[in-house]
Amino acid sequence: MTSIGGAEMVDWNLAVATATRFVRPGPEVSRDEAREVVAELRRHAKASEEHVRGFTRMVPEGHEPEDTPVLVVDRAGWIRANVAGFRELLKPLLDKMSERRSGGPGGAVLGAVGGKVTGVELGMLLSFLASRVLGQYETFAPATRDLPAGANGGGRLLLVAPNIVHVERELAVDPHDFRLWVSLHEETHRTQFTAVPWLRDHLQGEVQAFLGATEVDPMTVLERLREAVQTFAGARPEGEEDEGGRSLVELVQTPEQREILGRLTAVMSLLEGHADYVMDGVGPQVVPSVAEIREKFQQRRARGASRLDMALRRLLGLDAKLRQYRDGERFVRAVVDEVGMAGFNRVWTSPNTLPTKAEIARPSDWVARVHRKTD
Repeated sequence: MTSIGGAEMVDWNLAVATATRFVRPGPEVSRDEAREVVAELRRHAKASEEHVRGFTRMVPEGHEPEDTPVLVVDRAGWIRANVAGFRELLKPLLDKMSERRSGGPGGAVLGAVGGKVTGVELGMLLSFLASRVLGQYETFAPATRDLPAGANGGGRLLLVAPNIVHVERELAVDPHDFRLWVSLHEETHRTQFTAVPWLRDHLQGEVQAFLGATEVDPMTVLERLREAVQTFAGARPEGEEDEGGRSLVELVQTPEQREILGRLTAVMSLLEGHADYVMDGVGPQVVPSVAEIREKFQQRRARGASRLDMALRRLLGLDAKLRQYRDGERFVRAVVDEVGMAGFNRVWTSPNTLPTKAEIARPSDWVARVHRKTD
């Protein structure tokens, strides 16, 4: 464990134990039904490769991209995979904090708070998310004994079977169509990273730059967290301006981080919007009820589950992720309509051809910049 002042900063094992203890139970299914669901999701994941590659034309003929595993997991499996990913991604930041504060006053504060408290907090966060995620392409996924990953730190695709069953029942849609529809979305993410070799390193560089710009002074972090809690509790000191309902992540940013986050937001909007565009574009040929599924799913996204759920979504920045789906899909659709799929695929040429946050909102600006008259 990374330690500071002699105390673990994050007790990762406790995070896993806490999350698996408090996560909601999945839907009731028989053993035979569970086996059928897992087998069908694996078939759909395999079939989705051909559908997505044919529609997007991202993989040139005769070229086989790097292979990454597809894992059908339960909620506990999703938790373990994400804790492993967090541990890998946050290690440079935790090491930096350890070096800067070991033995100092800030280190004593963190030592008093302790890695066990942090582990419980992370575990509670993951228990909330574990019942909501349908699938996920883990870009930064270290291989473990139980969770294989791609070569050289490559990713893995997770399909969370109990959550998929829960949502298909809640929406009352055709389960076979819904499972394939979800698989198409996640396979698009896998294709994005396996067919575009530089994308993973670019994204990792941006994330590490974001973490590197973090205020590593523990007292500063604690103060910003206190201000964030006051903001969401409506207890800002008199005379302070309203932050406009920003998320906890946004409230602890430095100016440099805001610039980096703008670039990350644009990339994530592109990736999520592209996946939504592809799953619906492929849908009519292989998912007969795709229109019904999309309509019901959009309604579910918009309304949230409860007032508490909506408050947590705002606090954790999940409402921003919903905007990424909408804005990114609108960008992709507008560009494809104007310059075709081959023209859109220039977005994958290099980091310089990725859209900016402003271009996500104005697709014609991206077309004008990348598709110059000299073409």
